Order: sequence, then structure tokens, then C-alpha cells
Amino acid sequence: MDLGLKGKGAIVTGGSLGIGAAIAIELGREGVNVAVNYRRHDTEAKQVVTEIEKLGSKGLAVKADVSSYNDAIKMVQQVQEQFGRLDILVCNAGITWDGVIWKMSEEQWDTVIGVNLKGYFNYNKAVSVVFKDQKYGKIVNVSSINGLRGKFAQANYSASKGGEIAMSKSLARDLGAFNVNVNVVAPGMVLTDMMDNLAPEFKNKALAETVVGRFATPQDCAHLVSFLCSDLSRHITGEVIKIDGGQYI
Repeated sequence: MDLGLKGKGAIVTGGSLGIGAAIAIELGREGVNVAVNYRRHDTEAKQVVTEIEKLGSKGLAVKADVSSYNDAIKMVQQVQEQFGRLDILVCNAGITWDGVIWKMSEEQWDTVIGVNLKGYFNYNKAVSVVFKDQKYGKIVNVSSINGLRGKFAQANYSASKGGEIAMSKSLARDLGAFNVNVNVVAPGMVLTDMMDNLAPEFKNKALAETVVGRFATPQDCAHLVSFLCSDLSRHITGEVIKIDGGQYI
């Protein structure tokens, strides 16, 4: 199915690995020119750009700290200059630094909130100025089912992901009159490199929570995000769509 995205411009934060990389490449497959934000993984970001360009779209790797609003503004300006337009934002960059609340340090809290929640604010705000003026835009914020239900030893992460959801709903109200859609994708456990660091008992417990007996792949998430970035979803805004194989229920 042609999603009608050819020639549009996009930013994907945290686009060098995992879900973000899959989203960036899938958008490139749909003809979108994609700017990949990353902070540390230079080689991987360049590989994603190479894949996007192999698909016939333009790619751009931009090293930027999502917790810096100035970096967000600079990236938006750079993308507009390189692509000539900006239509799509996918916020995906995030970190974890787990610990039970009585052992969680202030640094753990501030760091996770700074990247996961303030980082989303920075890019949502930066593109909102552009989208409002051009009266068109698609924002997809990648959250987590743990922002809906909470998770043991993840007070900081769950708070940040819940905050992303609440912020997105507010922005859907703010921007709806300007033909801008804001939605949230909330994955459960996804088969990414981050899973390699999880103990087998945690993986098994998460798998048992699903009703389909499998984990999502990054591509599963990318397909949903691509749909939400298209005009096929023009009447969907302020929604939180779980992609978890029934893990939440």
C-alpha cells in the first residue's frame, strides 16, 4: 500500500539503533527523506543513512543531545535547509537507569527525565512552530506500556513515559486546529539489543504476559509509526496505540 509519503521530510530521534533505526529505514522505504538523530553511535547512524539512501530517499545523520533545546532547534533548521521541508517528527530517543525508589539517586531520576521527557518536549516544541505555520505535520511519540501501568524499579522511566503520553494528548489539543496530528505508540517488550542485558527470568515473565506468545520486532513498530505519519491516519490524534501482543491486558 502506498502511504503517500514520498518527498516528505522527517526527523527520527534515537534513530541509530533498534526501534528508531527500523522506523527511519521504513520511512525511507516509503520515500521520506529522513534525518537520524543520535548521540553516541556514529557508525550505526551512518549505516542507517546508507540504508535510507539505498532505498532512493535522502538521509542525514545529526549528532545532537536530545536533552538540549538548542540542539533541537539547530537540528530542525538543518533539516529544513537540507531537505527543503519538514513534515514528520518521530521521538524515540530514550534511556533506562533502573532502581527501586529507596535506592534511586537524584541523578538517576534527573538523567532519565531529562532525556526521555524533556527530550521529547524539546523536539515537539521545536517542530510545532514549523508545523503550526505550515498548517501540516505529523508527530509520533514512542512511549511504552510501562508509562501506562508502571513497572518495578522503574519509577523514573515509567514517570517519563507516562509524561510523554500526557504531553502528547495536550499537544494534540494545542495543534489540532492547525492540521497537526499527535499520537503515541506504546510498545511492550521488543526484540532489540537492549534485551540482551535482561536476565532470562525477566524475558520469560514478559513473554508469559503476552497473549500471542512472541515479542514484537522493531519492524512491527515501524509499520505502525509509518501509518500514523501518513494521511491515511488523518482523523486519528491524541491516541495511545499499544503494540505489545496483548502484554498490557
